[in-house]
Amino acid sequence: MFERFAQAARVAVDDARYEAARRGDRRIGTDHLLISLLEDESNATALGVDAGAARAAADGLDRAALAAVGVDADVFGTSGRPPAGRHMPLTAGAKTFMGDTLTQAAAEKARSITPRHMMLAILERHEPDPAAVLLGALAVDVPAARERLADTADAGHGK
Repeated sequence: MFERFAQAARVAVDDARYEAARRGDRRIGTDHLLISLLEDESNATALGVDAGAARAAADGLDRAALAAVGVDADVFGTSGRPPAGRHMPLTAGAKTFMGDTLTQAAAEKARSITPRHMMLAILERHEPDPAAVLLGALAVDVPAARERLADTADAGHGK
């Protein structure tokens, strides 16, 4: 399936791998993909939030979850190291998301999967999916963001 990914979409997946490592995770999740997709200016504009704000909110959610079970996150911190080797597995939710990106691109009869298709697929996630939880913490208006992203596709097709 990765052969259908445009270069910018491949970069987003690779950046998600580094985001997962920064947060000390061993697998790439939908939250890591969301943060990496927000590095794209048009995605950030459509959602009204940038990667830095999403990263801070994700860190806050992690701290709150750890505090709920009596763990002080400041004692441990994150490794911040890039993963050894190029391969990092996807969570089950991220695997489903990858298939959803193909569905988004196919609906538009697009030849390749772009970061916009990926963002549209992220916006379809529902809690308790980590990306959906993060979108909620960021107070993103998902229907409005979906509409803004659809408008960028329409503008690209001269509609």
